[in-house]
Amino acid sequence: MPKFSANLTFLYTDLPLLDRFAAARKSGFTGVEYMSPYEETKSDLIARLSDNGLTQVLHNLPVGDWAAGERGIAILPGRVEEFRRGVAKAIDYASALGCGQVNCLVGVAPKGADAKELHRTLVANLAFAAGELAKAKIKLLIEPCNTRDIPGFFLTRTDQALRLIDEVGSDNLFVQYDIYHAQVMEGDLARTVEANLPRIAHIQLADNPGRHEPGTGEINYPFLFGHLDKIGYAGWIGCEYRPLTTVDAGLGWMKAYRS
Repeated sequence: MPKFSANLTFLYTDLPLLDRFAAARKSGFTGVEYMSPYEETKSDLIARLSDNGLTQVLHNLPVGDWAAGERGIAILPGRVEEFRRGVAKAIDYASALGCGQVNCLVGVAPKGADAKELHRTLVANLAFAAGELAKAKIKLLIEPCNTRDIPGFFLTRTDQALRLIDEVGSDNLFVQYDIYHAQVMEGDLARTVEANLPRIAHIQLADNPGRHEPGTGEINYPFLFGHLDKIGYAGWIGCEYRPLTTVDAGLGWMKAYRS
């Protein structure tokens, strides 16, 4: 039976972040994830998790200046020290929140940058982060993202992520497999997950087109959920979609999977 976590960055966006925890619990979720915890105090976040009986499933490493278009800094040669400070901050928050995995958005390639230099920087940064997070017993994840939603994003396909993991050579580096991004870039969802299951630590979902809830687009989610059960995927599935109308109005798809 799939375990679904609410991505609070995408859901309940009419509420302040700290109020979204109770809304997620009321909707029937038992886990939450979100991009950035760093704007809130650890004590406030811990209280919201505890008060609502929620598991902190995932959050990201610091991504740089989101408002300015940055989507991670791990590829940027001039930002290595900032990246390392972000790793320490992520460990501090994840340890306090009981969060066992942290995702790294690698970043958008600057125009005219040397792709080989960006790649070398990324490999070195991931090796550092994977090692530091391993000491804290926290998994490091990397997420391929589609270039329609994030033009210029450096990591775009599952096979690229797997090669990167091999090059880094850490047993504490895994794929965060976002079904929506993968459908846009490559398709072949069921086979890809099955073939690489040991290296996939977390899955996220949204339908395509529109990035709305399952059942609003082309992806056969009942088949995929059954397939994930069949192949033994035991992790969480993060609901990272924009509700077509409201969150609760669009949760009919999840009723069949509630215990």
